[in-house]
Amino acid sequence: MGSDAWVGPWRPHRPRGPIAALYRGPGPKYQLPPNTGYVLHDPSRRRAPAFTFGARLPAQTTSCSPGPSHLVPSRMTVRGPDGTPAYSIYGRLRHSAPFRTPGPGRYFPERAGNAAYPSAPRHTIASRNWGAHTKQQTPGPGTYSVPPLLGARVVGKTSAPTYSLYGRSAVGSCFEDLSKTPGPCAYHVVSPAVYKARAPQFTMLARTSLPQDSTMKPGPAAYNVDQHRRTHGWSFGIRHSEYLAPLVTDVD
Repeated sequence: MGSDAWVGPWRPHRPRGPIAALYRGPGPKYQLPPNTGYVLHDPSRRRAPAFTFGARLPAQTTSCSPGPSHLVPSRMTVRGPDGTPAYSIYGRLRHSAPFRTPGPGRYFPERAGNAAYPSAPRHTIASRNWGAHTKQQTPGPGTYSVPPLLGARVVGKTSAPTYSLYGRSAVGSCFEDLSKTPGPCAYHVVSPAVYKARAPQFTMLARTSLPQDSTMKPGPAAYNVDQHRRTHGWSFGIRHSEYLAPLVTDVD
């Protein structure tokens, strides 16, 4: 049997469960936390961050919000309409005429003709100028006007260059009167401040009067000196409470 001990008439066998006497330590009742994963990780060991992949949400193509233009009615509550009856006054409707459905005797199938039964083609002979106007409305040769062929504005033809004669101008000709030319006195002298640095300019104003006070000042008789002299006076003290105990000394 080797190292197995002989105990009684029975042979040794593997126990069905762990026996605490066979272990020197506390036994399998203690279990070390794992160092892998994120759940139940060993707190004395470094744990790397773990991330999860979320599901892709469907893209929202349309907006479900009513927007700022949506106005909730005043009679609308959290649980729906307030429930009070609402009535409106309308005009009296006109009574429509009854619909008269035709009966079986109103139909004539024998008059259907080509719409319901096959038949040979039929033709009619109409007048020759049916629908034509009796009065002749075609314009004659005198109605048309032929455009002129003279001048610069010729339609459909090439026109030669045209020139016009204007009157003679008196400016620069021999008929110009030079005595009407303005002399030197007709021109104004340009201020030097236009094309040079302008010097400072000062104005002399009129002499102004000194400011005066129009308020009324009190005179010597307006003061009362006696009101500042105080005489000896006495005042009455306050009334004490009836429940206040008096001060009793040894002398009393």
